[in-house]
Amino acid sequence: TTRRRLLRSLGRDEGRVHSRTIYVGHKSSLPNEAFIPPKFCDNRIVSSKYTIWNFLPKNLFEQFRRIANFYFLIIFLVQVIVDTPTSPVTSGLPLFFVITVTAIKQGYEDWLRHKADREVNEYPVTVLENGEMKRKQSEKIKVGDILEVEEDETFPCDLILLQSSREDGTCFVTTASLDGESNHKTHYTVPDLESDLQYLNATIECEQPQPDLYKFVGRMHIYKNSQEPDIRSLGPENLLLKGANLKNTRKICGVAVYTGMETKMALNYQGKSQKRSAVEKSINAFLLVYLSILVSKALVCTTLKYVWQSKHDEPWYNEKTQKERETNQYLKMFTDFLSFMVLFNFIIPVSMYVTVEMQKFLGSFFIAWDKDFFDPEIKEGALVNTSDLNEELGQVEYVFTDKTGTLTQNNMEFIECCIDGFQYKHRDGRSELDGFCVTDGPVNKIQEKAGREREELFLRALCLCHTVQVKESSNYLDQIDQVDGLGGGEEILHTPQTERGFIASSPDEIALVKGAMRYGFTFLGLESKNMKILNRNKDVETYELLHVLNFDPVRRRMSVMVRSSTGDILLFCKGADSSIFPRVRQEEVERIRMHVERNATDGYRTLCVAYKLLSPEEYAKADEELKEARLALQDREEKLLAVYNQVEAEMTLIGATAVEDQLQEEAAQTMEALQGAGMKVWVLTGDKMETAKSTCYACGLFKKNTELLELTLRTLEEGGGRREDRLLELLLEYHKKAFQDAPPVRLGITRSWSVASNDYGFIIDGASLSMVLSSESNSSRYKNLFLQICLNCTSVLCCRMAPLQKAQIVKLVKNSKGSPITLSIGDGANDVSMILEAHVGIGIKGKEGRQAVKNSDYAIPKLKHLKKLLLAHGHLYYVRIAHLVQYFFYKNLCFILPQFLFQFFCGFSQQPLYDAAYLTMYNICFTSMPILAYSLLEQHIGIEDLLENSTLYRQIAKNAMLQWKLFLYWTVLGLFHGFVFFFGVRFLFSNPALQDNGQVFGNWSYGTIVFTVLVFTVTLKLALDTRYWTWINHFVIWGSLAFYVFFSFFWGGIIWPFLKHQRLYFVFANMLSSVSAWLVIILLIILSLLPEILFVVLFKPRGPLARQVNLNGTSVHEEILNLQLTFTKWHT
Repeated sequence: TTRRRLLRSLGRDEGRVHSRTIYVGHKSSLPNEAFIPPKFCDNRIVSSKYTIWNFLPKNLFEQFRRIANFYFLIIFLVQVIVDTPTSPVTSGLPLFFVITVTAIKQGYEDWLRHKADREVNEYPVTVLENGEMKRKQSEKIKVGDILEVEEDETFPCDLILLQSSREDGTCFVTTASLDGESNHKTHYTVPDLESDLQYLNATIECEQPQPDLYKFVGRMHIYKNSQEPDIRSLGPENLLLKGANLKNTRKICGVAVYTGMETKMALNYQGKSQKRSAVEKSINAFLLVYLSILVSKALVCTTLKYVWQSKHDEPWYNEKTQKERETNQYLKMFTDFLSFMVLFNFIIPVSMYVTVEMQKFLGSFFIAWDKDFFDPEIKEGALVNTSDLNEELGQVEYVFTDKTGTLTQNNMEFIECCIDGFQYKHRDGRSELDGFCVTDGPVNKIQEKAGREREELFLRALCLCHTVQVKESSNYLDQIDQVDGLGGGEEILHTPQTERGFIASSPDEIALVKGAMRYGFTFLGLESKNMKILNRNKDVETYELLHVLNFDPVRRRMSVMVRSSTGDILLFCKGADSSIFPRVRQEEVERIRMHVERNATDGYRTLCVAYKLLSPEEYAKADEELKEARLALQDREEKLLAVYNQVEAEMTLIGATAVEDQLQEEAAQTMEALQGAGMKVWVLTGDKMETAKSTCYACGLFKKNTELLELTLRTLEEGGGRREDRLLELLLEYHKKAFQDAPPVRLGITRSWSVASNDYGFIIDGASLSMVLSSESNSSRYKNLFLQICLNCTSVLCCRMAPLQKAQIVKLVKNSKGSPITLSIGDGANDVSMILEAHVGIGIKGKEGRQAVKNSDYAIPKLKHLKKLLLAHGHLYYVRIAHLVQYFFYKNLCFILPQFLFQFFCGFSQQPLYDAAYLTMYNICFTSMPILAYSLLEQHIGIEDLLENSTLYRQIAKNAMLQWKLFLYWTVLGLFHGFVFFFGVRFLFSNPALQDNGQVFGNWSYGTIVFTVLVFTVTLKLALDTRYWTWINHFVIWGSLAFYVFFSFFWGGIIWPFLKHQRLYFVFANMLSSVSAWLVIILLIILSLLPEILFVVLFKPRGPLARQVNLNGTSVHEEILNLQLTFTKWHT
């Protein structure tokens, strides 16, 4: 175990080298040999981040990794240690508040994770021990334990199926929480085992844990009476995965092979890391700039202080004490530097972080309260799990979406079929699609019809070529198709014994069986290898099922071999047109190709149907070869594939079917809006390529003129050479097409919006992606080629993806050049990894459980809600917080610049310009509420306009409102206002006798006038920027100004016993008694705001472009941004 831990810590997997041996039931393989149990991990699942012991140090370490928190801690310690002009409380209290609130929030979230883990780990399971079935907690399961699982229970670990209550030794499983597919999959027991498992003596040799859900290689050695052991090969069909559910099977027994964090489900789980928004990164960058300004100011003042002291004698009223004279000169200079740092420290306000946290927390309620997000079906609205990423919703560049249950409803419907080139549609159209209507007479069709014999052959093929099971039910209401969860309680036939539902491994198989029922052929079920169908004449036909040639992604077809009651052996085959057409006579193809292409363009899932009459000799040869291939331990898949291809040749094409996987409500409009907003949409699915491709066409992600670049196992095998060589060849070919030959994409404009060039769509499957990411010698080259192709395609489809591969794709794009903002959206547990990996993760409250919702940052009921979430909420959140950040830095520069300039007129003595009460209250009370209200309520453009014109989203892309140009604009504005405030008041004080009685104003009056101009100017500046006025804005803006005046009168009008120095006693009242002071305050406010007012009036866009650029008016910093956009548009 030590070696294993060491290998894992070095990033290597022991499983690449070794296999593991498991003793079934913890029994030694030899009767006389002592059993030494091998050590494997226990069955505990751990998803939490903290423990009671490490919470405080770990959480504090994470919080103080933030530059701001660490900086304020240093300042607080300086104020405690050094004799500084301001109290330590001014920075210590806000810091303590921020740290405490964040720690409580993160602690609560982790407590919820602990609670969820405890529920899973303490779940009761049944284990076979000493011949008895005992109940245990799930966490106590060990590798080698034999477990019993009953119907509808979840498998507690990865098991090899040993026994099933079904006579045919199969069981049905749903893996919705693993790969998002809600259909039933069939798994098989290991053949010829002891009926009583307590007497079973066997070992299993299998590969070490690995995350691929669809791969498993192993073998079982069965020991009987000291004979040579029997060997059985084990594959994925024998493995039951943790997280999957047992369905339509009373109970099964299995042996644990992988437990706890080594199960495939746990290996596909991506740990939850703390996500930080792009705005936070910008804040940190701006913070460093202001830190350098702060250090520069402190250095300048410290240097000039000693220069001034060297030129001027020590004043008689401020002589140094003996202790001061004996202090080391350098130490004195350092403490002076620290004192200046603390004096100017207010240029970086801790209150900004408090305001940002409050804005995010309160702002998130607007998403939860939005009535448009309420879904009457589930009676729920949107949910916000993480409020830290609200503004990130306005910066999304790449959207990664799941298909099943997200883009589609996973509800397949039979639309039409084509027999011998003649199109058949249902008589009553779509109104009857959900009814099981049986037609006895002629079928309604368009134009002419095929011969009756061909019709019946086609319908028999639909009834026989599948793996559908019939679920008997005496309860009329229980007739449910166990693939899509839709009620099927309508009457099939009038005979009670045929009231039943269907179970299938693929949702379109049920749709085809139902389609055949509409035209008079009903599948009655499979009984001991005999398939029964009811034909149009109400006669039961029986066919013996000889072999099933299963579907696989390389062949892209499946077949059955059946023997009819007359003794004829028939092969029925159905599959994608590209895999069927080359295997039939070409003259038959042309009659059907047109229908197939039209249906595919309409977004339907198309399948072609063919048959072949096998001679007894052909069948005998195929039968022998199939049995031999199925027993092979090595290269089993390749050998089976060779036999399949040999048998499925020279067939006769009968017809084609069209099945629709219904899209989610408004899915196509949502995708169009996202693409219009400049986002690229990638579909990541565990589903088959054909189904996913049809969905992409239906959603409008692939258009008619889209050229598809396909990198799948099929295209890799086409050349016949080594797959690695073919991979490189295809990557280079596609790179030349999509990257080199394509015209360059203009900044911020996707190709589909710029020029009518050839659009490219890229398709890759899980196996090919593994080769791209794991090719050791050329890994980085393959990765770069793959990424460049993908980034230049309008849409990308990744199919047959394991959950961890979805996360790898997201990570690849996330870490690519420019670090684009990514969003993942899904509804199943198989989407959790990509939801956690993306910058923003969105869960859909669908039918596939709530794992995606629990692990997401935001949860919405339907895909259509994503449009408003991004285009309206995301846009507004980003604009609001960007303005909040720029405004905070601006108002604090205005605040502290006069303090810095004042040092030049007070001998650099660290004399504060403002009273301590003003220093403390400026950011907390006087200027905090207006910007908080603005950042919660502002709508510079109406929500309807944002939704109608998705291109507006592009104006704020790439963090446009927090770029250095705009930051420089705000900084220059702050410097201009600071100089105006200070020197405007200094000009007034050229004659300090400002009262009627000739009384002279002092330095505290000077500071108070500057502070009054400052508070009024920055508040009115925000009022000028506000475009959406509510009573709350009016209340906080005018209320803040009134509060400042009231506080100043109150603070200076009373003698406070706890104050040593009453600096502002009646200063404010005296100041307002001077007409000159009133005049200067009003003039300086007007002078400060005048350039901005003139800028808006003179440079506002005119003409038809004004509505696009400036729909409902924008603030000045947005005007600059919009002018740049305007010139770009005129230019292009």
